[in-house]
Amino acid sequence: MSTEQTARIWRQAQEILPWLTEVRRDFHQYPEFGMEEFRTQEQIIRYLEEMGIPYYKSAGTGVVGLIEGATPGAVVALRGDMDALPIDERNQTPYRSKVQGKMHACGHDAHMTCLLGAARILNDSRQDLAGVVKLFFQPAEETVGGALPMIREGVLENPRVEAAFGLHVSADLPVGKIAVKYGQMNAASDDLHITVRGENGHGAYPHKGKDAIVIAAHVITALQTIVSRNVDPREAAVITLGVISGGTASNILAQEVKLTGTIRTLDKNVRAFVKERVCEVADLTARSLGGEAEVFFEEGYTSLINDSEMVDQVKRCGEALLGAENVRVNDFPMMGVEDFAFFAEHVPSAFYHLGVRNEEKDCVYPVHHPRFDLDENSLAVGAAMQAFNAMTFLQERAKRLQTEK
Repeated sequence: MSTEQTARIWRQAQEILPWLTEVRRDFHQYPEFGMEEFRTQEQIIRYLEEMGIPYYKSAGTGVVGLIEGATPGAVVALRGDMDALPIDERNQTPYRSKVQGKMHACGHDAHMTCLLGAARILNDSRQDLAGVVKLFFQPAEETVGGALPMIREGVLENPRVEAAFGLHVSADLPVGKIAVKYGQMNAASDDLHITVRGENGHGAYPHKGKDAIVIAAHVITALQTIVSRNVDPREAAVITLGVISGGTASNILAQEVKLTGTIRTLDKNVRAFVKERVCEVADLTARSLGGEAEVFFEEGYTSLINDSEMVDQVKRCGEALLGAENVRVNDFPMMGVEDFAFFAEHVPSAFYHLGVRNEEKDCVYPVHHPRFDLDENSLAVGAAMQAFNAMTFLQERAKRLQTEK
């Protein structure tokens, strides 16, 4: 990519920043849960139609846009997720959520906005594109995962995608910076459901029943020893129980308690081992106290593994666009999960972090916090980076094919 093209992309991103801000604030005020993003879908379609970009719907509430360059070439995908979280926003900004109990507290409003901004830049630069850019507006990242349904519906085909790029906001990273990670970036997840059963009895005569709450308490404590005493300290694993429910009255021994949680691991062998130990520990602990435990797993997201060549490209693009001092290379993976991992399983991909932190604007709270907000200058950075990533990939692939001829 020439210096002139780089400067043009940056200039375009800055010029459309007021529009990006307006788009993001609209998304932010009307958050929707996964697979319920109907208004969001309508808005995305409206923006694409205004730009003259062809599109089709996918996975219910998702949208796929298609930007064809002036000349044939490779196909690259850019992805932005759409859904919000079940959180009551505590910010008092003019653009705070208008929907009680729902909030874009993970920055997906920004992800969609950056993708629309990249689409606008790329669509205005079709004469410089040698190939096709697919735009994946993906639902339900926070819940059931919209990536797999989109893949099953064929979004990576017709035309066949050869690479993909995605980003995620980071409140730990100052605005104007990005962070990349080679290799494994995110953990795998499994939802954990445990039903502990005992026997009802009067609270005044506990010896005549089997208290499922007490049994569950021992199971909870025992499960924590799996990570601390069974998993190699050089490996990583997390077992978190986030929901406990059981009992009917203060003076009745509970007959049943349900525990719900999550397991996060980085290695597939550790993943299998931890699940096996959860079953053993829950069962044996419950039986030792006269009860029983039934364990059920729901497989979540796979680990996100970045392609090194694609990360190299994001790093080079970031250095050219933002300066080398504004590109960080992270050393360690995160225990959070991300269903962009399913795209990365199918095509060489790079997922990276976009800095949104600004202490002066009180944009300091982490994602999933009721006061999370972002410095909206980051929207121009994200739009420029995604457009630059796509254009650079297509140009480099065209040069490689020409050399091979």
